Amino acid sequence: MDALIHARGLTKQFGSITAVAGIDLDVTRGEAFGFLGPNGAGKSSTMRMIGCVSPPSGGTLRILGLDPVKDGSAIRGRLGVVPQADTLDNELTVKENLVIYGRYFGLSRADVRKRADELLEFVQLSERADSKVEPLSGGMKRRLTIARALVNDPEVLLLDEPTTGLDPQARHVVWDRLFRLKQRGVTLILTTHYMDEAEQLCDRLVVMDGGTIAAEGSPLELIREYSTREVVELRFAGEAPEIGEDAFGDLVQRVEVLPDRLLLYTDDGDALVPVAHERLHPQSVLVRRSTLEDVFLRLTGRTLVD
Repeated sequence: MDALIHARGLTKQFGSITAVAGIDLDVTRGEAFGFLGPNGAGKSSTMRMIGCVSPPSGGTLRILGLDPVKDGSAIRGRLGVVPQADTLDNELTVKENLVIYGRYFGLSRADVRKRADELLEFVQLSERADSKVEPLSGGMKRRLTIARALVNDPEVLLLDEPTTGLDPQARHVVWDRLFRLKQRGVTLILTTHYMDEAEQLCDRLVVMDGGTIAAEGSPLELIREYSTREVVELRFAGEAPEIGEDAFGDLVQRVEVLPDRLLLYTDDGDALVPVAHERLHPQSVLVRRSTLEDVFLRLTGRTLVD
């Protein structure tokens, strides 16, 4: 496989604090690869090293076959970056934001204007080309930031929390654009707090916690390895009761106690529901499939949003 990103024993330290503690990873061409984890897990520090804006403290890192310490400028010219916070120029129009940014990469005026028109059509902002940026909605600004990151036709697109703060409709529009990029063969590397986002977009991902990789695989592989087929959620009017792992015998493999509910991990939710009703008398019961959030709870013992 053609590994565009190759890391072995990669570390990042800030004084006495170790943000990334010796991780190994490979990202192949055309892959959508995700970093999943809570704040402080080391995701953003890893992304900054891949983006050649923060040098590694130790280990090996190769990006597009190059050394980010020696060849940072050459690598950055082949990357697209979508930062967590939009950094658009509010005084310029939508199209001007793309044209001026494209000129930094040495594109001619004619080429960059053509490229800007193509990208605005791709992110569904052609009708707002001459509008100022400031009054745009959050979803529009996010799509414009993605378009700007694509102006140099990058081989790898880095996205740091690409849909944070967006409403559900805007998130789905952004997901659609990113999926289309993936179909075109663009390599995507993203960090996210959203379980559904990771399941929608990522071919493969790592769960990071405390600067290390706790697990790696496709979303389906991680769910199969670290969770059960189904989860029964029992909600209560007050605090959830404390029960032991063996309260339901072989029917339940694991129990998670949250403030107002219990999560019972099982391979047969329908068989468990009447037993749970009889023993615990919950206010409501929901049977659902396992998700990446259940994997995260299993691996780290807390929800993603700290």
